[in-house]
Amino acid sequence: MSLIQGYDPDTLRELVDQGECGRRLADIEHQRSLPVLLERVWLLKVLERLDEALGLAEETVRQARMAGTRKDLLRARVLHATVLQNRGAYDAAAQELATCASEAEGHGWAGIAAFAHQHHGKNAYDAGDYEQARESFKKSLFLRRQAGAGDKDLEVPLLAIEAAERRTSRQPALVI
Repeated sequence: MSLIQGYDPDTLRELVDQGECGRRLADIEHQRSLPVLLERVWLLKVLERLDEALGLAEETVRQARMAGTRKDLLRARVLHATVLQNRGAYDAAAQELATCASEAEGHGWAGIAAFAHQHHGKNAYDAGDYEQARESFKKSLFLRRQAGAGDKDLEVPLLAIEAAERRTSRQPALVI
């Protein structure tokens, strides 16, 4: 069962049932496996408990670095960057997400690269750089298609591209 019920068409943030997320967090709060730590970070993030999310995200990156695979580490770093993004640290998040996307592409891990590009786009979108957001979302869409994603998995980047294009068309043209 997915806790994500959809995405806000204006902010692109996940729409979740706060009560369900809180209950899930309580259910797994004492578990220490890497997948559970990643889930806990995400839950804290969507519950807007960002200080707790940041601390746990940093711990998760350390654990992935010591005991996980390269893919685990990339996932943990992407999630850490999304917490930075939600805290308004857009430059730090953009750098980390770009590095993760590049590394994943270099290894041929299209799914992780698409995930990193999608979040790079969301970070740019939050920072008001809608052109960069659109480019990152398009790259995510391309990589997802390359990885053989189904129509349902292509829906999120397509909606994000549309949102970025709407925002771009609302921005006044620069006069030079």
